[in-house]
Amino acid sequence: MTNPAEFYRISRLPAYALSQVVELKHAARRAGEDIVDMGMGNPDQPPPKQILAQLHRAIDNARNHRYSTSRGVYKLRLTIADWYRRRYDVQLDPDSETIVTIGAKEGIAHLMLAILGPGDGVLVPDPTYPIHSYSVVIAGGDVVNVPIGPGHDFFASLQQAVERAPIAPRVLMLCFPSNPTTQVVDLEFFEKVIDFAAAHDMIVVHDLAYADLCFDGYVAPSILQVRGAQERAVEVFSMSKSYNMPGWRIGFVVGNAQIIAALTRIKGYLDYGIFQPLQIAAIHALNECDDVPRDICELYSQRRNWLCAGLNRAGWPVEPPRATMFVWAPIPERFRALGSLEFSKLLLREAKVAVSPGVGFGVHGEGYVRFALIENRHRINQAIRSIKRVLHAQSTPPGEPER
Repeated sequence: MTNPAEFYRISRLPAYALSQVVELKHAARRAGEDIVDMGMGNPDQPPPKQILAQLHRAIDNARNHRYSTSRGVYKLRLTIADWYRRRYDVQLDPDSETIVTIGAKEGIAHLMLAILGPGDGVLVPDPTYPIHSYSVVIAGGDVVNVPIGPGHDFFASLQQAVERAPIAPRVLMLCFPSNPTTQVVDLEFFEKVIDFAAAHDMIVVHDLAYADLCFDGYVAPSILQVRGAQERAVEVFSMSKSYNMPGWRIGFVVGNAQIIAALTRIKGYLDYGIFQPLQIAAIHALNECDDVPRDICELYSQRRNWLCAGLNRAGWPVEPPRATMFVWAPIPERFRALGSLEFSKLLLREAKVAVSPGVGFGVHGEGYVRFALIENRHRINQAIRSIKRVLHAQSTPPGEPER
């Protein structure tokens, strides 16, 4: 039998560091251990009752069980265009500038397949959500990392990345508010992005999955609000976090008509779209449920406050993020030599708390771990007590000699 390592695309994929902690978590739970899971960004609350009621009604209609369409039903695309108009004052043609995707992750992955050729370069922030890089690799493109975070001037890093790339990069991938770093930007930032992309003749792909999860008065802008953005940019949104619908897999991509057309064509070969009752419920959510994301955001804001305050009391200095459902926490100084993967394993083994190692999001994620705000207050307090015990259990971390 052919060795799977010889398969072209599989051989190009790097090891998935996040999977190591996930496997250890599953093993611990199989052994009967109580693990507080703050690793994967998987919402723990159910979808709102009014959206579920709409889903049930749509399921009872036999016509909704036939094949759908890969780009999404027209009424949902019309709703998406209207949502952008109401929210961002952005005008979109529902036929040519919107497409429904099976979640944001599928949309990004198939978009890269649609627009990249072998060796095409894509500028990708580092650290970032893994699909932003892995979709490029799967499509046969080359990732050109752009460091982000403290100590990095983003636009200076962009210019340096362009200069070191063997050929001119074709695409710039962005995600703000950022998963995992929680970094936020303003509209002026996107204006500079579009100017940069125009100067270098690049496509811009912006992942706006956390648009609704913003705190302390911050409002996340859309890159499509920038004059000229629709000439070269598309934006990706997911309903998973905003409406507690992660398993429904409903996302959409909007913006430049030529790019949307490429994605529409490749999806036409690959899928028949999302189960139609889910799309009907999504129409209801976007049209009638503006209060739902606000309520969900408030819950994440409370959890952010509980976790950050508790970690600071435990002696782990952490800044509260202004957006997303995550806390991006620098590893405490005396544990930093362990690295993020081993420190995550330590927390899982000794504190019974699962977090994501920063290195799983890129080499510049080393030195951090990511907490997902997917546990209730009781479980967050349980995690804090256990983490505090581990942090203060010894004067030096495991594996380090006494000094």
